[in-house]
Amino acid sequence: MTASAQQKPPTPPESPHSEDLVTAYDEVVVRAGLAEALAASDGTVADSLLAVLPVRDQLRLVLQLSAADRAELFSMLPPESAAHMLEGLPDLQAVDVLEDLPASAAALIMDELDSADQVDLLAELDDQDAESILQAMDPESAADARKLVDYDPETAGGLMEPDPLFFRADARVGDVLRGLIDHEDEFDSYRGQHPYVVDEHEQLVGVMSLRILLTSQRSALLSQVMVPAISLALDTSLDAMEDFFEEHSYLGAPVVDHEQRLVGVVSRQSVNEASLEKAEGDALKTQGVVGDELRSMPTWFRAQRRLLWLSANVVLNVIAASVISAYEETLAAVITLAVFLPMVSDMSGCSGNQAVAVTMRELSIGVVKPRDVFRVWLKEISVGMINGLALGLLIGLVAWVWKGNPVLGAVIGGALMLNTMIAVSIGGTVPLILKRFGVDPAVASGPLLTTITDMAGFFLVLGLAAWSLPYLT
Repeated sequence: MTASAQQKPPTPPESPHSEDLVTAYDEVVVRAGLAEALAASDGTVADSLLAVLPVRDQLRLVLQLSAADRAELFSMLPPESAAHMLEGLPDLQAVDVLEDLPASAAALIMDELDSADQVDLLAELDDQDAESILQAMDPESAADARKLVDYDPETAGGLMEPDPLFFRADARVGDVLRGLIDHEDEFDSYRGQHPYVVDEHEQLVGVMSLRILLTSQRSALLSQVMVPAISLALDTSLDAMEDFFEEHSYLGAPVVDHEQRLVGVVSRQSVNEASLEKAEGDALKTQGVVGDELRSMPTWFRAQRRLLWLSANVVLNVIAASVISAYEETLAAVITLAVFLPMVSDMSGCSGNQAVAVTMRELSIGVVKPRDVFRVWLKEISVGMINGLALGLLIGLVAWVWKGNPVLGAVIGGALMLNTMIAVSIGGTVPLILKRFGVDPAVASGPLLTTITDMAGFFLVLGLAAWSLPYLT
């Protein structure tokens, strides 16, 4: 190990500026020290250097490394630190790291992850790599992962912890309390879970709270003091779990199979994190970014993913351009209209995007369903009428004052008002309609909204202008 790699990074100079300068200084020092630690294959030094930076800056620095250096870093870091860093990466990027590691090194990192993260990553790996890692993992941890890997990640089976805390119904309260005290370390991983009660066939029959255990007679059977438990089925969807935790204030819920056997527990936190991840993914898709894209991914891979939706948009925009072509004579006669065409389409498009965002959010948290399309439209058209009238009056007044023609102002203002109403109607309802027919609304809503509002905006401006042409020239 070189002398400079062993030294503690120097303290940055005093600065009157924000702490961003300190972080930037630290990052320069860490980058240099990390290069030396990689050359010396010293994971201890690399770990201590990275610990200087906040997690987000650690990830940014690691993602800027070459694939070979990144794999070398993860293989030499302590497994706990490597796992903590891996948790911060998008799944596709984390999988790339695991695929570049020997199975034994990848298994040590996987053993430090919770079961939900293990399953997410194993599902993205190819079968051969996944099996190699599973065989090298701790047998108990690997067995839990195998149970979960076949479940849909957005169901209770995919999100649950497969090792719930439970006791037999014929156990006595005193025995349970003594067991919890005598085996404190063993039960430490169950913090936050209520003990569940099962019968001799491991079927769920009840749940206990710590208060019940402490206030009940030590000789009482659990079956005498337990309360009924509300459970989730293995295939319960993410939407249904969101509804469940919205209705109940529980921190977790037991998961049972088709024979009512207790197989796991799903936490409120896991459901919230899955919902947030889904909502973020949907938001990226509306912008034509599919999946967990990062700029550190291969350029050709990123280009292919984006090009699919951009190519479709070219075709749709050709259709929008044909509307302008149909009104060439009107546009030639009143060339001022060309100034206002993009304003009308862009402003109404912004209103439509707001409606799309609200509908996508409500879909993600389960407060609307495809059958609510008419109710959603009524609410959106009400907002669209108000905003369309306000925006139409504003841009109409601008056009009148700017060009000195009140008829031009009426044409532009009326077109924007009507197009805003069209845009919010599309933005509010199209995601629900697409969802009803099994099309991903996050991917398709954006291109449809953009093209239709462009076509409608061009048609309304040019159509109204053609109708009132004698007053415009």
